[in-house]
Amino acid sequence: MWDEEYDVVIIGSGFAGLSAAIEARRLCSSVVVLEKMAVPGGNSIISGGLFAAAGSPLQAQENIDDSPELMLADMLAAGHDFNHRDLAGIVAEKSAETLQWTIDELGVKYRPKLSHLGGHSVPRTYNTANTSGSGIIRPMLVKCREMDIPIRLKTFLSQLITDESGAIEGVAVIEDYIFPNRESGIGKRIRAKRAVVMAAGGFSQDKKFRAIQNPMLTEDIECTNHRGATAESLIIALKAGAIPVQLSMIQLGPWASRDEEGFGVGSMFSMLAGFPYGILIDLRTGERFVNEQADRKLLVDAMLNFDRESIAIVDEMGVRHASTLEKCLKRGVVRKFDTIEELAIANQAPLIPLKATINAYNALIEKGRDDQFGKPLPKDLLPLKHPPYYSIRLISKVHYCMGGIQINTRAQIIRIDTQQPIGRFYAAGEIVGGIHGASRLGSNAITDCIVFGRIAGGNAANEPPRP
Repeated sequence: MWDEEYDVVIIGSGFAGLSAAIEARRLCSSVVVLEKMAVPGGNSIISGGLFAAAGSPLQAQENIDDSPELMLADMLAAGHDFNHRDLAGIVAEKSAETLQWTIDELGVKYRPKLSHLGGHSVPRTYNTANTSGSGIIRPMLVKCREMDIPIRLKTFLSQLITDESGAIEGVAVIEDYIFPNRESGIGKRIRAKRAVVMAAGGFSQDKKFRAIQNPMLTEDIECTNHRGATAESLIIALKAGAIPVQLSMIQLGPWASRDEEGFGVGSMFSMLAGFPYGILIDLRTGERFVNEQADRKLLVDAMLNFDRESIAIVDEMGVRHASTLEKCLKRGVVRKFDTIEELAIANQAPLIPLKATINAYNALIEKGRDDQFGKPLPKDLLPLKHPPYYSIRLISKVHYCMGGIQINTRAQIIRIDTQQPIGRFYAAGEIVGGIHGASRLGSNAITDCIVFGRIAGGNAANEPPRP
């Protein structure tokens, strides 16, 4: 009946799946990670490598007063209180210790300065040394090799196999799968002696499925995700009885570049330099129209609801914080100008209103507070008057699915008919719904994935083995 068996079977090889694998392997003798794509890492490996942590060592060094309670309050504010508070609270509470785990256990290297991302009350975001999620995924892959955890690539989950009680007994997969060809590959059945962990990510690239959930997200709207971010595993979990949660809550990233596909290199430029240290303007008016450090939903709404074409502008002092600047300039995603006049001409922005906007913004910086839009001003922010100047053309792209399946605080997947855990079935990462509510704060995804990945892996490995 079974071709293979392992104690724990994990679906997905991103932050959540690999952290679950590492934690599970410490507690049981055999773990396997199944990945449908030809390379591991999913969205995680192409992400910006931003990790939010409340009460971290860098915050202590910089005398920043933070707490899990404040981080949770920020999550609830951005999520419009649609968050499942018990789950969100665990992410905030375990954020600092989980960050430290990546350093101590995995050897992850971070830059020595915190970033203050939109919607966060204080600077609490670490950035990997290479400004990419690969800075975490690669050490995770090394750890998996050291722990004899096989990662099976091109292995597609086709079915969950249950026992008489409805508990998950194993999985049917297609090996040698060539995404997205459902006719490719060879079938196999793998038994999970203890449990299965779903860590298959979100469905932002599944244009038909996402449009069903939110018809405004038509097929022509671009996406930052890798092409394998599709809904098959989510649908399989729903067929097994999982509760769908807030599937229509799909986030767009307001910081993406019009001049490149996907997440690219411009997104990090906007997040780390353009928004905190520069201004966002409407090209029709040359004026600011929003708090550049607002959460993603507020920014996207301000850009899309009025059909604005927007650019971010930053000067030589602010651009020092842009970790991807050289790549941005090389690819033409960011352009450099000696004067504001040149920048205005190149972007077809009205010069006189733009100059007035910059003067007014500089006056707010000198004053020490943004009376116009309430932007939190970084302590090291200087007036926008140090040439050369840099601009990036912005467009909102589908980025993250807040919705997914329901879990409890032990990362057990909940059954829709009984509201009780489905036996031997766990989940972590973007496939889980409810943690972030209506809008996820930037840099909270990695925290969430690894926090609940470790919880799911540990509890899955502690299930009693089947005979």
